Amino acid sequence: MDTDAESIKLGGNIELSGFRELDSGSMIILKKIIGNYVRRFSDQSAKFEGIRIVLKPVFTSNLEKPSRFEVQGKLFDNGKMYSANHSDNNVFVTIDRVLGKIERSLMR
Repeated sequence: MDTDAESIKLGGNIELSGFRELDSGSMIILKKIIGNYVRRFSDQSAKFEGIRIVLKPVFTSNLEKPSRFEVQGKLFDNGKMYSANHSDNNVFVTIDRVLGKIERSLMR
């Protein structure tokens, strides 16, 4: 997994990119959501290598807060990559949908 200057590392196998703009309250909730999924991923696979989640807030012309969030997730497991993306106006729903899609792909 590549890391860049704006990435946040959680533990040894979670990398978040684009999350620095979110407030601390939202980050607490997102870390719990992501942590719960990662626990399930690592329970399902003995070869779980890590996950990278990229968040891109989308702003409309004159709003200070993003109107939509685009999220891309990539899970690395046993040399394979599973990816998913989703866009929504609620960051929590968007993250949940992306991780749910990855979980379904991993179980196949």
